[in-house]
Amino acid sequence: MAARALGVILAIGFVALLGYGLLSRSPDTTIDDSLAAAQPAPAPGFELPVLLAPRPERGLRSVLADDRVSLGELRGRPVVLNLWASWCVPCREEVPVLERAWRRQGPHGAVFVGLDQQDITGDARAFLRELDVTYLNVRDRGNDVARSYGATGLPETFFISRRGAVVGHVIGVVSADQLRRGIQAARSGRTLGIRDGGQRRPAAPR
Repeated sequence: MAARALGVILAIGFVALLGYGLLSRSPDTTIDDSLAAAQPAPAPGFELPVLLAPRPERGLRSVLADDRVSLGELRGRPVVLNLWASWCVPCREEVPVLERAWRRQGPHGAVFVGLDQQDITGDARAFLRELDVTYLNVRDRGNDVARSYGATGLPETFFISRRGAVVGHVIGVVSADQLRRGIQAARSGRTLGIRDGGQRRPAAPR
């Protein structure tokens, strides 16, 4: 009887432990996993130094006051987050597309944020001057933000809704049509999903 009782107790304990493990396990779901299932994904936050302030500021004066920008400060506006570096040749190809779309935006349009990563500050600023970029750019010395978004190369573009959810992702050089559709999705909050863009360069190892 004692052995049977011990067996029952052990069985109950095993079932309870198994149930706890299933309930407490955090889902290992990436942004692209969510988008592939037509579900928006929470955009990982960041706070980074400003590399280039936008011209015109378009309602971002208070955001830019301390020369740092966080994603949370942009909540309430659709965001186009573009990952790039000066050493990325395909990035040079897409900058004019981004710049034209940015200049077409009205004062209440989407906020464009270029995120320069794994780069030399002087090289990054020379790149922006050469291509006459006027939208907001921030700088990540490493690639922590890119990794949090699941990006593995450059360029990559993420479309973030007013509520702070990623609704679209273009892997590679973004086209004008993809950019237009992504902005529409960010404005409406509907999920666009994942799209293949043009050329892309693998991220530099950290």
